[in-house]
Amino acid sequence: MGDVLAGFHTVWEFDTDSVLIRFERGIRTPKLFQVLGERRIPYEALAAVELTPGKRGTVVLRAVPRRGADPLMDAADGQLKDGCDPYRLVLPAERDVLAEYYADQMRAALGGSASAPADEYLVSAPPPPLNFKAYDGKASFDGKAVAFRWFWTGASSAKWKAGDQNFSVEELTGVEWRSPEVFNGHLRLVRREGADGAGCTSRTEQPGEADQDPAAVVFGLGYGLVHESLPFAASVLEAVRAAEPDEDTMPAGPRATVTTMTVTPKGRPDPGDIADRIRHLGALHDAGLLTDDEFSSKKAELLAEL
Repeated sequence: MGDVLAGFHTVWEFDTDSVLIRFERGIRTPKLFQVLGERRIPYEALAAVELTPGKRGTVVLRAVPRRGADPLMDAADGQLKDGCDPYRLVLPAERDVLAEYYADQMRAALGGSASAPADEYLVSAPPPPLNFKAYDGKASFDGKAVAFRWFWTGASSAKWKAGDQNFSVEELTGVEWRSPEVFNGHLRLVRREGADGAGCTSRTEQPGEADQDPAAVVFGLGYGLVHESLPFAASVLEAVRAAEPDEDTMPAGPRATVTTMTVTPKGRPDPGDIADRIRHLGALHDAGLLTDDEFSSKKAELLAEL
């Protein structure tokens, strides 16, 4: 098609086989859009195209992604608010005829498998390295492994006793993301346990509470925000799927159990992590959650580790 359709905060550029979605930068643009920057969506990644009336004299053109085509939307699992949906283009109502034209053009370009889940990710996740601060620890992903480094003040005793964690993508089968904007928000890694009698990979039974699970970080006010944690979850999901063994090439019979959790060896602490923890303490102190004496004592303990 080769045309451009500009809406609020978003511009769609149409090509013969895909649409390039570019997000504007600005104080009113959702932070998730600013982090994503732009995304190329192949038409084969779409299940449908919808055009509906919007609020306050607008119309909404929305591309509906196929299940399994976009790791970002798989991770979000329907938890994004409409205003943060990267597949929505909001336009003035007077452009409804033009929007209907492009909706028809996109529908005509959908593939024959539009109604079926995708066998592979067709839309790229934000590339690593990625990291963000949760309430109880710092999460980082370098493309090969996810690391959790616990904060002294936020982590539960179960996590602190388990120690900082490192998980290779080969040890994982998925990611569970619960939005920071709801109660009990968290990011949990779903670990691979082994195989059942039918030769299919099974999952470990996850603990009920994320704050007690060393394979999870919990969110809190100002920690693990959507625009930080969701791209992280999507990137991990993409890497996990890419690392999945090809069942056609795997030998028959039971598979060996994979070690699911690795504790990083205790050595000289990273000064950068110590500084992060001290800043975290300072934020809690400023918020009135730590007394002066508690702040001074914890800070001294952290500095003593250097």
